[in-house]
Amino acid sequence: MKRILAQAVDWYIRLHDSGATDATQAEWRAWLAADPLHAQAWQRIEQLQQRLGQAPSSFAAATLEQARQQRRAAVKMLALLLGAGVIGWQGYQASPLSADYATRVGQRRQFTLADGSRVMLDTDTRIDVRFDDRQRLIVLRQGEVLVETAKDARPLSVQSAEGRIRALGTRFTVRQNEGVTRVSVEAHAVQVHPRLASAAGMRVDEGQMTSFTAAEIGPLLPASAQVSAWTRGLLVAIDWRLEDVLAEVSRYRQGYLGCAPEVAGMRLSGTFLLDDSEAVLANLEDALPVRVRRMTRYWVRVESRSA
Repeated sequence: MKRILAQAVDWYIRLHDSGATDATQAEWRAWLAADPLHAQAWQRIEQLQQRLGQAPSSFAAATLEQARQQRRAAVKMLALLLGAGVIGWQGYQASPLSADYATRVGQRRQFTLADGSRVMLDTDTRIDVRFDDRQRLIVLRQGEVLVETAKDARPLSVQSAEGRIRALGTRFTVRQNEGVTRVSVEAHAVQVHPRLASAAGMRVDEGQMTSFTAAEIGPLLPASAQVSAWTRGLLVAIDWRLEDVLAEVSRYRQGYLGCAPEVAGMRLSGTFLLDDSEAVLANLEDALPVRVRRMTRYWVRVESRSA
């Protein structure tokens, strides 16, 4: 429910933004009608608005003006107000608007940083950028990022929950998984430093990849083209379990996407377009003895065709 409440807060901000259009209203109405839980979440937003209306006039006016003019500040304000009984600070932290650069589910974006370095963010990714006179630091809050460093006297590092990856003049990807960070180097090298490890870290050269926890680094492996295929809008699966294919596709669409246990281990190879998950599901039905069951557009399950 917290995820849906976070979506409701985001819709409130979008609808009060000066750039809101009739299309924005139509998208909001479609979201509202898609799931009864969406309507419940919106009702809580309306209750918040009523409470603001009962607040001293100067406070309410200032708050609503802030919501119209400062999207990021408004999200923070609303999340804090909702925290007493609705969404909480955790919901604010998960909002894309709480980061310096972010993407929504299903979105990929490229940015040029102040030093000329370029970053590409995969779906549902958030980063903060901390540049000063001594260093260039990119903090990966969630998701996956491709970094292409620009020449600069200051060292550039990417910080994940498990440690830091220092660039040695390079192009590389970093993905934040639960308890594990994965790094793959496409050009030059990086130095990996787990947060709790006392050793000097490990160098990962071009064409290599590794994963590490806060305490230790895994083995060096050959970097696979599959790892960075998302930068070209592709998912490349070579002899993957169906369950793993769906888990990856689910990162690019809203709602639940899973499979029945009896089909989870089916093997699959192929190249799929990440921007068209419905086509991916259709391909699965052509390639495997499975069917796609839809309760709503936000709840999809792949099952055995004979079930």
